Amino acid sequence: MYYVYLLATRKHGTLYVGVTNDLLRRVYQHKTHAAPGFTSCYNIHQLVWFESYDDPQNAIAREKEIKKWRRDWKINLVERSNPEWIDLYASLTS
Repeated sequence: MYYVYLLATRKHGTLYVGVTNDLLRRVYQHKTHAAPGFTSCYNIHQLVWFESYDDPQNAIAREKEIKKWRRDWKINLVERSNPEWIDLYASLTS
């Protein structure tokens, strides 16, 4: 499986869009600041939305599409499935 995901600092905070083939590992890396970059610099680590795909091409295409979106479209995407902006990482690891 491949995943497109959105991380946030808090509700309506700074957003990050990414793609990975191991969602738990990748979000853990963001949470622990394992790699320097945008998410570690701005402390972006709450998983607030994700979609899964069977192949990498569709996942990458979707990530690129969402990255081009306006901020309010991304916020609406999150709020449709996670209106409280709850960190979904804990529910995936239990």
